[in-house]
Amino acid sequence: GAFTGVEALLRWRHPVRGVVMPDDFIPALEASGLIVPVGLWVLQEACRQGAAWHSQGHSFAVSVNISVKQLEQDRIVDDVRSALLASGFDPGKLILEITETSLMSDVAATIPRLTALKELGVHLAIDDFGTGYSSLAYLRQFPIDILKIDRSFVSGIVDTSEAAALIHTLVQLGKVLGLETIAEGVESDEQRRQLIDEKVDTGQGFLFARPLEAKAVDQLLRDWHGEPRLA
Repeated sequence: GAFTGVEALLRWRHPVRGVVMPDDFIPALEASGLIVPVGLWVLQEACRQGAAWHSQGHSFAVSVNISVKQLEQDRIVDDVRSALLASGFDPGKLILEITETSLMSDVAATIPRLTALKELGVHLAIDDFGTGYSSLAYLRQFPIDILKIDRSFVSGIVDTSEAAALIHTLVQLGKVLGLETIAEGVESDEQRRQLIDEKVDTGQGFLFARPLEAKAVDQLLRDWHGEPRLA
């Protein structure tokens, strides 16, 4: 029931097409290499907004997605450090989310970068966990704090025993490795109750709130009373 954090989401307000969703423009950003400067801007804005919320007395986490192109560059550590210093945001409240595929693209180079990021005091999460191809042998080497269980498993937890069993297995894996678990895509109270039964630590999804601009998050915080309501 506690409000623990938000995730930075990107939308493109196009003058002709209106609001363009990430699935439509992220591939173009990645293909062109623009994902690196745009990703840096998102990181800076998220830290700035997080620091503003903290100055208002709201001490919750802010999650930011890091692309494989960003993770491939040594400058990612300096970029994160600079964003934290410029904003004054608490490193312990910044969560960097990285997909399994990104982690496995170059393990030898990725581990030292992740270690350097951890030394800044930030937290690291594997996004969409369960849909990639990470080896358990490598998983133990990554300095990860959080497993984010993919929405494809959460959506089926009420209807199929297989989805429930998979979530149970992922949660147990997280506990063995000492990791927090976050279930993505929670849309119904029944899903929430079953995830609680499975001892998932945190839920994220439309049940709690749909994507909001920062000012609307302020109102959500004022209205939050410890129990989710359908958004």
